[in-house]
Amino acid sequence: MTTPPSSSTPLHTDGSSIRIGALAPLTRPGWVEAGRHLVAGLELAVREVNDAGGIDGRPLDLLVRDTAADPQRAEAAVDELAGLGVVALAGEYHSVVARAAATRADALGLPFLCSSAVLDALTEKPTERVARICPAQSHSWRVFADFLLGAGHRRIAVAIQPSVYWASGTRILREYLAPRGGTVVELDMGELSPDAVCDRLVHHGATALLLLTGAPEPAVSVVKAVRGDQRLAEVLIGAPAGQPEFAEWAALLGDDGAAVPFLRYLPERLGPLGVRVETALREQLGQEPSFVAFEGHDTITVLADVLRSHGPDRARITEAWPSVDVEGTRGRIRFSRTPGVGVRQWAWPPVQVVDRDPADAGRFRVLHSG
Repeated sequence: MTTPPSSSTPLHTDGSSIRIGALAPLTRPGWVEAGRHLVAGLELAVREVNDAGGIDGRPLDLLVRDTAADPQRAEAAVDELAGLGVVALAGEYHSVVARAAATRADALGLPFLCSSAVLDALTEKPTERVARICPAQSHSWRVFADFLLGAGHRRIAVAIQPSVYWASGTRILREYLAPRGGTVVELDMGELSPDAVCDRLVHHGATALLLLTGAPEPAVSVVKAVRGDQRLAEVLIGAPAGQPEFAEWAALLGDDGAAVPFLRYLPERLGPLGVRVETALREQLGQEPSFVAFEGHDTITVLADVLRSHGPDRARITEAWPSVDVEGTRGRIRFSRTPGVGVRQWAWPPVQVVDRDPADAGRFRVLHSG
């Protein structure tokens, strides 16, 4: 897409736009709602930059490519975008896809600012070319584990599908909970039906079930089965990856989708910039913006700041990551080196554990902050 500029500052009209590539899951089996919110945030920020005169009079041009949650498709998109002359990559939601894109971008010498993928090992080896807006999984999932412990849950079951991301989350939970008296049992969704999951929960005496699965399925079917099983009336259902954040969850589950805690990367109160962006995103999306939309906006905000200070050269953009210091929608963004994470990282965005209020499924309750 090309965002037409409208500004009191004249923009170049000779085609000399600054191109930024964007990756997002916009078709199934990707998480389409997340992709739509991510792109909305990216596009809004690009419009705002161009309305303010662009980068030294040159408009930003956002080239969006659909990854459909496919690592190979993402790699091909990175190759295409690099050939089209983008100065940097932005976006992506799915961790395994972002890992493939980051590895390919690094090999091509293309800077990549990841918006939403939390897998700690975002690249195969440490690199200076990749930076990340969202928190690392090891940080946010420990916050979720603290919430579980504080709520009295020690026997945790996870309904899990095969994935590097889900396996990483399970390992983080197990390593964090074990020294604190917690246990984690895995329920393989490749082998178990939703009703069989209920039987296993009873057998293991689990007090909490975490959905480490895709959405809407099998997550929705598991929730319906557990909610309908009187033996499990006291079992907490959780979804640390954020499935209940989006409107589709509430539409498919209704009241059954309430009281399912998940991770959300927003502060308890937005500042003036966040409030303004929230209003614009709500108008653009026709619904409440998710934290993913704010991540998209913050990504372009950082890239625009880097382009103003260091210019549109790929190598200079990479050199700029350590000096980033910019106000985002959710706080001051700076990048640092974090132990165990091989890319430049904002440490840390705000992290909340929230759920949909049983009294009003359209309202979110903050249960824990970390």
